[in-house]
Amino acid sequence: MARTSDSIGVNRRRFIKASAATGAALATGSVFAPAVRAATSIKLGYVSPQTGPLAAFAEADNFVVSNFHNAVKGGLKVGGTTHPVEVIVKDSQSNPNRAAEVAKELIVSDKIDLMLVASTPETTNPVSTQCEIEEVPCITSVVPWQSWFIGRQANPGDPASWKPFNYTYHFFWGLEDVIAAYTNMWGQLKTDKSVGGLFPNDGDGNAWGDKKVGFPPVLDKLGYKLTDPGRYQNLTDDFTAQITAFKNANCEVLTGVMLPPDFTTFWNQALQQGFKPRVASIGKAILFPVAVEALGKNGNNLSSEVWWTPHHPFRSSLTGQSAKALADAYEKSSGKQWTQPIGFVHALFELAVDVMKRSHSVSDNKAIVNAIAATNLNTVVGHIEWGQKNLPPFAQKNVAKTPLVGGQWRLRHGTANKYDIVITENKTAPEIPIGGKMEPIS
Repeated sequence: MARTSDSIGVNRRRFIKASAATGAALATGSVFAPAVRAATSIKLGYVSPQTGPLAAFAEADNFVVSNFHNAVKGGLKVGGTTHPVEVIVKDSQSNPNRAAEVAKELIVSDKIDLMLVASTPETTNPVSTQCEIEEVPCITSVVPWQSWFIGRQANPGDPASWKPFNYTYHFFWGLEDVIAAYTNMWGQLKTDKSVGGLFPNDGDGNAWGDKKVGFPPVLDKLGYKLTDPGRYQNLTDDFTAQITAFKNANCEVLTGVMLPPDFTTFWNQALQQGFKPRVASIGKAILFPVAVEALGKNGNNLSSEVWWTPHHPFRSSLTGQSAKALADAYEKSSGKQWTQPIGFVHALFELAVDVMKRSHSVSDNKAIVNAIAATNLNTVVGHIEWGQKNLPPFAQKNVAKTPLVGGQWRLRHGTANKYDIVITENKTAPEIPIGGKMEPIS
């Protein structure tokens, strides 16, 4: 059963009885009727940026929540009792203040049992903070772990002061992984090793550009020269200063982490002003087909990190679907091309089922948190297990890593703006197959 913030103020019980359980319910503000009503409902809160400049991250949310509803329509057995499952969906509107507000609504008004959150620190961090304050179990994803863990510390600049969290847990890759993917891709091409960096003044930009934990120290160690013109404000409409700096430094490599509309603005201006690097690897902005399509033919051979594709050799613990089957189901349902967040949002709900089953109690926050911490699950995005040694000791309790590779967008033959992502680098995740080699932007 899923319902949106639009349903607040409605007589919920009457509305539930009158609603039809359809895949379109999430989009229209309807409520999924549970198949089982005898026991207390398990209430899952889900927050993502469904509108605003980050909305591409939530493009597949309707599909994933509907898919989840079908998987648990008979209820979920916890501690010997079968409980109906509700998913209460909220839109952060790509705004941190709104994210905190809807998190408070879910906790205080809706009284959720477990919070699920996806996509960028602007949504995950304020929701996680509210959950930590209110002692509500929370699982987040689709944010580099440094942006989530360090960004939530009282003093992000002082590692000695960093502390683990008690109620909030995260799974995704880290900056070390994206830096490795990018530099491994760049190493396939001959360049002058002069890199232009585009880092905005937000959670991701400050982490990626950080002189201690971000790109600068690693690039320096590998012999790259980074030109960083400084932090810019999101939704900037003039990147002339950055373009001029990159041209003056003869940058043949471009990197950064940008909002989709900002990169479109930057790239169009760069080409107009005669700046075209041999390779451009951009986080966040060009993760999605729709963002690359907006560039027309100028999107060819742009590269980015690749978290999940239909070619990933993983399977859902919830539905048994392979990554390819899940992507195919989305394309058939939506008529759109698959997109990377499908896998990770689906995995959030895989974890929710696994955790609640092992908690043996739907109302005991401590039991639910203990179940999260003890997770050992193979999901459609790979193995998820907290407490592993592939992270610094300070982050091992709260962060679980997933594999990351690099890829390049290639224009489909015979089309003007239709693209496919080709995996070109997999050194840190060799289980994910390579689809081709890097090609220079031309």
